[in-house]
Amino acid sequence: MIKKNHAKTLTLMLSLIIFWGCSETKKETTPWVSLFDGKTLNGWNQKGGNANYEVKDGILVGTTVHDTPNSFMTTDKMYGDFILELEYKVDSTMNSGIQIRSNSFPQYRNGQVHGYQIEIDPSKRAWSAGIYDEGRRGWLHPLTDNVAAQKAFKQNDWNHYRIEAIGDTIKTWINQVPASFLIDDKTASGFIGLQVHSIGKDKKEGTPIMWRNVHILTENLDQYSRKTPLSPIRTKNQLTIDEKKNGWELLWDGETTKGWRGARLEEFPEKGWEINNGELTVLASEGAESAAGGDIVTTELYGDFELQVDFKITEGANSGIKYYVNTDLNKGPGSSIGLEYQILDDSRHPDAKEGSHEGSRTLASLYDLIQADTNKPFKGVDEWNTAYIKSIDNHVEHWLNGTKVLEYERKSPEYKQLVSESKYSKWPNFGEADKGYILLQDHGDKVTFKNIKIKKITNN
Repeated sequence: MIKKNHAKTLTLMLSLIIFWGCSETKKETTPWVSLFDGKTLNGWNQKGGNANYEVKDGILVGTTVHDTPNSFMTTDKMYGDFILELEYKVDSTMNSGIQIRSNSFPQYRNGQVHGYQIEIDPSKRAWSAGIYDEGRRGWLHPLTDNVAAQKAFKQNDWNHYRIEAIGDTIKTWINQVPASFLIDDKTASGFIGLQVHSIGKDKKEGTPIMWRNVHILTENLDQYSRKTPLSPIRTKNQLTIDEKKNGWELLWDGETTKGWRGARLEEFPEKGWEINNGELTVLASEGAESAAGGDIVTTELYGDFELQVDFKITEGANSGIKYYVNTDLNKGPGSSIGLEYQILDDSRHPDAKEGSHEGSRTLASLYDLIQADTNKPFKGVDEWNTAYIKSIDNHVEHWLNGTKVLEYERKSPEYKQLVSESKYSKWPNFGEADKGYILLQDHGDKVTFKNIKIKKITNN
């Protein structure tokens, strides 16, 4: 009996040794690529502020300085789909983060770094490994209800992050504990960045944050991707936390026609428009203006507002987002009348070379009145772009993909002069109503919309 038990013990020990050996071998064969060589900052460049970055004893160290905005040590290379692992150690008084799929463009807020940030949060809130949208939408996936991830953070010690960004899905782990699971398609690629947060005068200068063992996978990701037990947060046709706090509302729910009707109908058009997969599409009908389903308008009137709409155009397409629309002005053929944020394929549609004022029918222009900045950041045909319109106290701005492309004063003498020289001159007091409908235009070309949100501005 003793011999048999001894044999079983030896067999068990041998099995464990083989298992551990296989595990080690599998780990060692994972084809990680190091992003930080432990000696230099080769392959990295600094953006944003002027915090100090240096290499000490194989560790990348960033330290805070006064009178500078957020600083980022960013990769020279851009990354789309990847799995990233790294370790960091942060002072208990300091907030930081890891940027992924982030960018910095001269036309976007003077080069401000923007994109997904995997939060580093040693405060009592403990949202480390939550997902924040730096320079854009704010919090996308906080750790409000993830107590296990909150407790996983180790104060004044090294912490390990695993970040998977594959397609429209971002998953994070902190010290092997699942933290975030986000489905969002705002940005498909960009650099990776290590943040040193700006500090106030009351904070001590020279506070460090340290990183080490920074490595990445970019190939055969399905083989190495991990499942997460978390339920995903989906941003499509949803309000973010900050949007809810700031009074934004969904103007379209992503599923029904609620809140919309035909511009010349009591109900939503029976043809010409399609709702599918959380997207609202005006279908192609040979390029004629309002000849198929026709324009659609909100059922509610709006005065001062902020409006945001994601749109995607097809090749050669024409459409528009109109505001302060009066559906009673034009009962004949064509579109309903209102101020228009033009949506157009400038390079292929002839309207780009037309207009009462030069360039005034190009993308993001105030149609037929004011040309948008020619350096506007258009992402291209068949890509999602974001239109933003703000109208407060008759001051109006058009933005495209986070960049302001024009502004004007509604009802001003200059505005009235532009109208008098345009196709709108026959409409008395065009565009000067205190309230009007929001309109999505049917111009006979396929254009798709989603994430339609509005913030009503009320004067207290």
